[in-house]
Amino acid sequence: MRMPFVHGVMDRRILVNYHVDPDVLGSLLPAPFRPKIVRGFAMVGICLIRLRHLRPIGLPWWFGISSENAAHRAAVEWEEHGTVREGVYVWRRDTSSRLHCLAGGRVFPGIHHHARFVVRETADQYSVVLCSDDGETRLTVRARLTNRLPSSSVFESSAEASAFFQGGSVGYSATSDSSRFHGVELHCFHWAVEPLEVEEVRSSFFENESLFPRGSIGFDCALLMRGIEHAWHARSDLCCSEAAPVGAGA
Repeated sequence: MRMPFVHGVMDRRILVNYHVDPDVLGSLLPAPFRPKIVRGFAMVGICLIRLRHLRPIGLPWWFGISSENAAHRAAVEWEEHGTVREGVYVWRRDTSSRLHCLAGGRVFPGIHHHARFVVRETADQYSVVLCSDDGETRLTVRARLTNRLPSSSVFESSAEASAFFQGGSVGYSATSDSSRFHGVELHCFHWAVEPLEVEEVRSSFFENESLFPRGSIGFDCALLMRGIEHAWHARSDLCCSEAAPVGAGA
């Protein structure tokens, strides 16, 4: 797959994070991925990004497109040529852009599903409601800015959480071939996060008890990024003959 280098502005990025039993997550990940552990827990979550002026490098800003996007993902590690790598494994991507749905998995990495987003924002409050056209993804996130993480978070500080998720810049996602994964790398020109206090979070994926049994998963924290100039770069496909697709919506 040949993907042009594309860049734009990450107008708003919300990372809603859950801590989960590593054994449960391990059973949901295809080889070669394994959970990345922090204080005995694995981490999964939802990435909600609004992109502005996304276009191939070299084209003027007005040529770019804007979209709302969501990814259900897990923090993972894997071995590549004898070296341990880290990033995220993406079970599913949803987008408001028909173009992303058409091009995803063809022109640029990652299969995308079309969804309807309802977004309401003020200077310090955020509400995102999503329902995919195929009915597989339903989620609601309502949050407001705060100055600290919840006491129940596995992270001791916002700085520690920020560093953990900054390490997940490389993402791999499932394809129609269960032994091949599309790769993409996010490069942020600067990295700054703010903690969010979540008033409501619902996810049809993470609330599916056939995947995440009761008691195996809990909300951890949420982080906000705003106005981040960034670029996306394709990574070579990752192949593994032992890989197998897992779970609804994978």
